[in-house]
Amino acid sequence: MSENQQIYRREEKKKKGIMILTLITFLTIVTIALSNAPPEQTVYVNTDGSGDFNCDGTDDQVEINEALEYVAENPEYTTVHLKGPNAYIISDSIFIGSDTVLEGDSTAVIKLEDKADWPLEKPLITHIDSSEIHNITIRGFEIDGNHDGNKEKSRGKGYHNLIHFLNCKNIRVYDMYMHDSHGDGLKVVKGSEIQFYNNTVYKLGHDALYIIYSSNIEAWNNRITCRTNSGLRVYNGNHVKFYNNVINSEGEGGAGIEIQKAGASTAMNDIEIYNNLIYETNTAGIWITGYGSEYSKDSAKDVYIHNNKFYNTGINSGADWSGGIVLNGFYDTLIENNIFDGCYGAAIAHKEVDEEFSAPGSNYTTIARNNIIINTKPSPTAGEGYAFYNKLQNTHSFILENNCLSNNSGGNYMYASSTSDVEVDPALIEQLSENGSAGQNLPCADAINAGPQKMPSEIDGQGMEQEEGLKSKIERVISKIVGFVKNTFLGFASGEADEENLKIISLSVASDNRLKEEAPTTTYRETEYIDVGERSEGGIYRGLMLFELKQLDETGSIEKATLSLFWYYPEEARPEDTILEVYRPEKWCDEHVNWEEREIESPWRTPGGDWYDKNGDLQGTTPYATITIKGSILPDNSYYELDVTELVKKYVSEEYDNTGFLIKARNESNNYIAFYSSEWKNKAQRPKLTIEYTDK
Repeated sequence: MSENQQIYRREEKKKKGIMILTLITFLTIVTIALSNAPPEQTVYVNTDGSGDFNCDGTDDQVEINEALEYVAENPEYTTVHLKGPNAYIISDSIFIGSDTVLEGDSTAVIKLEDKADWPLEKPLITHIDSSEIHNITIRGFEIDGNHDGNKEKSRGKGYHNLIHFLNCKNIRVYDMYMHDSHGDGLKVVKGSEIQFYNNTVYKLGHDALYIIYSSNIEAWNNRITCRTNSGLRVYNGNHVKFYNNVINSEGEGGAGIEIQKAGASTAMNDIEIYNNLIYETNTAGIWITGYGSEYSKDSAKDVYIHNNKFYNTGINSGADWSGGIVLNGFYDTLIENNIFDGCYGAAIAHKEVDEEFSAPGSNYTTIARNNIIINTKPSPTAGEGYAFYNKLQNTHSFILENNCLSNNSGGNYMYASSTSDVEVDPALIEQLSENGSAGQNLPCADAINAGPQKMPSEIDGQGMEQEEGLKSKIERVISKIVGFVKNTFLGFASGEADEENLKIISLSVASDNRLKEEAPTTTYRETEYIDVGERSEGGIYRGLMLFELKQLDETGSIEKATLSLFWYYPEEARPEDTILEVYRPEKWCDEHVNWEEREIESPWRTPGGDWYDKNGDLQGTTPYATITIKGSILPDNSYYELDVTELVKKYVSEEYDNTGFLIKARNESNNYIAFYSSEWKNKAQRPKLTIEYTDK
């Protein structure tokens, strides 16, 4: 090797050494810089003086907003943490900005103050300004909407939404307990990248999650009990996944999941709903509707519903849209590998809720395959208990393939048909299983093997094995999927009476109000009791009650109608007997009725209510029903019954418009008693109207 070559190689090695040393030095400097950088810091809010900001139980949003403002102004801080166990009472909204975490201990509670008197659309938590806010996280604590402390407001009208964001993106709400509000849990308008998970949501005044004109939405692992509307709802949104949620109601609310498209402005063609457990919803388990002005097929298509379980959905006997899945206005919806057990009316139905939701155009197709549909039950308004019900046969059609059907009270099809569905005889399956027949030879093997996978935990918290043999799956499915739901309901109960062909339904109250003489201009529509009679310190009390009777149009002869009221107060003897009477009132508005007025600017002719008696006399004294409750007896934990057959028959025959019942005491003097109302938390003690009838 020449001397020049040796010199060149030494120079190259020297250069490489310098480069390596430089790189090592650079990496060392970066590592030291990163290690010395201040970590993301948290600002603490407390009530005991130990927090960075400290609340005193009054107007606590002031200090919380100060903490959030501090984080917004100091980029090295990212998080405001609410310490528990504390209740933070707020009288105004909490405002959160971009790149901010609002979190708390599970024992920290943000609670709306009593009698807040907030205007419509004023939320408890919202964005700090009208600019596009991004990267928001809310997690870990409790929000109490304080419904009972603000009963003067109406549910579902936009009051007291818990969280509301407009023009925001990258929103995460998780590990929250949200309950007892007049409005939505999380409402997002014109947002994107929204995640809602691991939340417990109980009896809100509207939807648990309400998404409007937004995209890229996921909701999973939530446990939701509906009260006024749905659990999960999307209005003109797209790129949606709802999975592993448990949704039910306690005799109130609407659908478990609602997908809603209005007009042509937004595409809804990427929506997937899977692995959810939906049970005892008030109306449909899932409601999907497209309506309004004409829109293209590609803008409302390909909703994919699979591997869900529906149990006893549609318990409201007065709702035409009760059932498992009720849909219209979407093209090529695919429903597969679901279990429907005990749905009311129909498991899967094409229906329009009313004319407002009329779908434009025609040729809408729904594909349903490999579903297990069993034990579907009759509903007075929603259907006789069909597996498939196509009430829109002129514009909608089913494609039905390999569904497993058994014990559906109304039959398997109404305006629908299939050449590949299988009607299953449970006895045959039992015989084949006991004989050890191969799984592929059993009826519905494809449907059962393709059935729901990785379901959420069962309602009672005990869970269930997911990987089962074919035989155990068949036995579980055909035998009502092991009655895992222990909750009871009042919305619709049916049975056979002793008399042959005599049937019974029990109706829940649509609305009830108190009339109080000493508060003549106050509307009482959400108290937990209905009271009658007179008490010295409060004057005279009367009650109004309305039941929806349209579902009785499909019944035959009404044999008997019984109004049942659960007496609970007072637990002491009264100076006088209470003779309870029922009359037919003039039409009244449940949102505005009071002692003086039946509607805004429409006073009663006689304060305390206008009524007609059995003879048709205005303010007459011959009631349609009466019962005497002795002054000497005390509440005995039972219902008291009034025979209102004659009045109900007149309503159903349309001789009179259905205006409900006016309930009063005959002699209003020292004879005050109270009954539980439709707002009472124990639904087994709420008012009910029991109808005995024969089929047409």
